[in-house]
Amino acid sequence: MDKPEAPREKNPVAEAFERVWSQALVAVSTAEEEVNRTLQRVAATAGWSQEEVKRHAREFTEKLVGHRRELERNVEEAVRGTLSRLKVPRREELQEFEARLTRLAERIDALGRQK
Repeated sequence: MDKPEAPREKNPVAEAFERVWSQALVAVSTAEEEVNRTLQRVAATAGWSQEEVKRHAREFTEKLVGHRRELERNVEEAVRGTLSRLKVPRREELQEFEARLTRLAERIDALGRQK
């Protein structure tokens, strides 16, 4: 009789990482919104035309996108480095291990039926 599989709990490290990553994304989004508000205030003060506002907004947006990509790349590299130092198995390795365990369980069941 097979036992029903218990629901898998999330890894505490993965949960912490997801929480930190979400907070970082919120911070970046908040920074983008603040840049837009600041740009509008500067445009009003400087008397920029609509075209000048669009040009400056485009420049700021390109810079922010570049910074966001750099942040994402740095986080991915840090996570990859940390996981390699912790010797956490890759998904493929876990799947191979699970397949081996399944084959072993089947062999054990077959040996038990032979007796």
